[in-house]
Amino acid sequence: MSIIIKFFVAPDRDAAAAVAEGGPERVFESLTFGNFDVGEALVEWESIFTGQRFEELVAADEPEVVADPGDGEGPVVFAASRLLQNALASADQSRVVEVGRLWAAERAADGEAFDQEIAAWILAGLAGLARAIGEGEEGLYCWMA
Repeated sequence: MSIIIKFFVAPDRDAAAAVAEGGPERVFESLTFGNFDVGEALVEWESIFTGQRFEELVAADEPEVVADPGDGEGPVVFAASRLLQNALASADQSRVVEVGRLWAAERAADGEAFDQEIAAWILAGLAGLARAIGEGEEGLYCWMA
């Protein structure tokens, strides 16, 4: 399995959706990761940060799909919820490490090995992006192919 994941900040849904075909790197600064189910991760992170149940978030259609031009067969763009974005922005390093540890444990419970240090590193990068947004109208998005 080889999945490319790029998190980026965009001014709105339309701007984020516009990069669905080619990816955000030529338009927006992005953080690149790979090889995990980012749709599931967004829900798991929000669940861990906020205490909301995973099933409730899925029932609320999280994460929001902003663009899916390949109808599940190609690149897709997700929007991180405002709640997750704010949780990431306000998380200090110890909270990021804790959430990374809990996320790695959830992945292990599902039979997927995920290093806690890498999990914390991913979340620290996302927290930095979320902090850069601040109180603005921009949003945190994720492109996956």
